[in-house]
Amino acid sequence: MAGLTDDEWARPSLCGEWTVEEVVAHLTAGASVGTVRWLVSMLGARFDADVHNRRRLAAHRGATPAETLARYRAIVTGTTAPTGDVPAWLGEVIVHGQDILRPLGRAYAPPIESVTAVAEFFAARDFAVNSRTLVRDLRLRADDGPFTAGDGPLVTGGTLALTMAMAGRVTFCDELSGPGVPVLRSRCTS
Repeated sequence: MAGLTDDEWARPSLCGEWTVEEVVAHLTAGASVGTVRWLVSMLGARFDADVHNRRRLAAHRGATPAETLARYRAIVTGTTAPTGDVPAWLGEVIVHGQDILRPLGRAYAPPIESVTAVAEFFAARDFAVNSRTLVRDLRLRADDGPFTAGDGPLVTGGTLALTMAMAGRVTFCDELSGPGVPVLRSRCTS
């Protein structure tokens, strides 16, 4: 990210209405708060995750993209997290990494073992994203790793594409095949 231009920092990400810089600030926020502060923030937001995320993002976004990046670099080796759900926070990094990279025309495939752990977590629960709800009554099967989940019309493709679709990123449905894809596509929100 160090070589990004101002225009690239301001580019819309795949994550709702957030820019690339805002996604980086969101990642910084998530890795900067422990359980108690996270609960206090969620209580203050009346358990509205959007309100909570906007406030935390604003607190961790710098005055410039360089400052936002410096704040992110400062937490990269940290171990602070709101909960002990490691796959959820690994999912934050994988999903938001793709949210940033795709609009910039760059590619990075995280290790299949990491993405599989996130896919299994997403298929089993609605936490951070409504992933389990998105794939309800669908059968998912990765063609590049061991991930499988669910029953119903088949959706097949790469583990990363399946994971990103479970995170609601409709553009990744283009990389999937099978009779369940139209249903999944209709459920995705971004």
